[in-house]
Amino acid sequence: MASDNLRQRYDAANQGHLLTFWPKLSEPERKALSTQLDALDIERVNRIYKKAVDSETEAANPTANSTHAIEPLPEGAVDFAFGDSGNEEEWRKTGLSAIARGEVGVLLMAGGQGTRLGSSAPKGCYDIGLPSHKSLFQYQAERIARLQAVAEKECGKPVGSVIIPWYVMTSGPTRRETEGFFAKNKYFGLHPKNVIFFEQGNVDHYHSTSNLSNGFAQGTLPCLTMEGKVLLDTPSHVAVAPDGNGGLYAATRAPLSPSEKSLTVLSDLGKRKVLYVHAYCVDNCLVRVADPIFLGYCITKQADCAAKVVPKASPKESVGVVARRGDKFSVVEYSEISSEQAEKRDAHGELAFGAANIANHFYTTAYLNSVESFEEELAFHIARKKIPYVDLESGETVKPAKPNGMKLEMFVFDVFPYTKRFSVLEVARNEEFSPLKNAPGTGSDDPDTSRRDLLAQHRRFLEKAGAHLKEGVEIEVSPRLSYAGEGLESVKGKTFTKSGFVEEVEELDALV
Repeated sequence: MASDNLRQRYDAANQGHLLTFWPKLSEPERKALSTQLDALDIERVNRIYKKAVDSETEAANPTANSTHAIEPLPEGAVDFAFGDSGNEEEWRKTGLSAIARGEVGVLLMAGGQGTRLGSSAPKGCYDIGLPSHKSLFQYQAERIARLQAVAEKECGKPVGSVIIPWYVMTSGPTRRETEGFFAKNKYFGLHPKNVIFFEQGNVDHYHSTSNLSNGFAQGTLPCLTMEGKVLLDTPSHVAVAPDGNGGLYAATRAPLSPSEKSLTVLSDLGKRKVLYVHAYCVDNCLVRVADPIFLGYCITKQADCAAKVVPKASPKESVGVVARRGDKFSVVEYSEISSEQAEKRDAHGELAFGAANIANHFYTTAYLNSVESFEEELAFHIARKKIPYVDLESGETVKPAKPNGMKLEMFVFDVFPYTKRFSVLEVARNEEFSPLKNAPGTGSDDPDTSRRDLLAQHRRFLEKAGAHLKEGVEIEVSPRLSYAGEGLESVKGKTFTKSGFVEEVEELDALV
């Protein structure tokens, strides 16, 4: 039978059913199951379940607990980086100065695979069909390279002296391929020592950080019944699911390599004297990596943490919004807002709940270091799903027709309510947000819309610089040539009649 300690621990946690099939298992199956159960902190799973259920119950009854009442952002809580604000240039100078002093780092959340896109590769490797056929990773790397050059030029720094370290968070299934993709492409021109890979997942969930082959890889949690019982997906294996991108914070504390346990993302940020971090998701082709305007805004506001948002496209758009839950800033999921709230307008005729969250955040490194002190207080979110499981009586696998269990997830924005100085900056959607989520041909948030939005932005860059593009002409402007429309002064007065891709400003003449 299973070891006495293992059985006693699981019986005490009311999860002893996980050993139901032990007598019938082969020796290799017993070894696999006991290794998995040894690695799992089942007591913590029980605490997570209870806290998630309690939090959901409280949120569903806001009148009984005013700290969970959902309210729109108060008047004046959002600043704007377009229109008549007039602050963008000052914010940009402040941000560029911080970059030039080596005070800025970038954190990329890139753990997802392109499964819905018809690709098994990491999503950052995906080619949205641009003339250049550059991947999302390459675009973002080249924006970093260009921004370093802009900061050097505008802040009087020697060529090659400005560095923006790039911390790339992968997942267990994507890490090796992501690192290989960067190595094969020579890090897209960046120095390898300034591209730091680390793995998604909260290592505190487990007794061991080396269990990557037993079903409890970093970044996963067991699937549960509605009553909190852990599910088996085979008689000898616990059903697991990703635990959300909120594992980012614990991952910044995890060792970057088994041989150097003291080297972490946080320690590397400290060693480099990085004070500010820009974090974003890989699937946005328009993302302004280390955006100096956003950085300068946050620095000026003395924010600990901040969110960049765009106007919600419509009341029914399936996107979370930055709002207030009680007296705290929070991201409220679209499923938590009633139809009446979604349709509500403010005094200016804008959607009251209209600050769409785009997973584009700012942190001070001091704040990132403080997250561990309140991380246990964060409640996981419950996602009710149809989860295949093994029937404990028959031993047969059951594929349910309706949701029978729950997956528990934590998200990066769950730290917002714990921020002392939180700020929100709204930016133009067509300039900064075009997510890649759906399969080709879907018609929204797919490769076609991403390519369309990026090429439309490049047309605006050229036209703002004084060029004229004939109807139907599409010109892709390399990120190495222009980060946000700068450096294109030579096109003024020119008419472009041919489509194409340009890496250098001199190549534009061939398209006139």
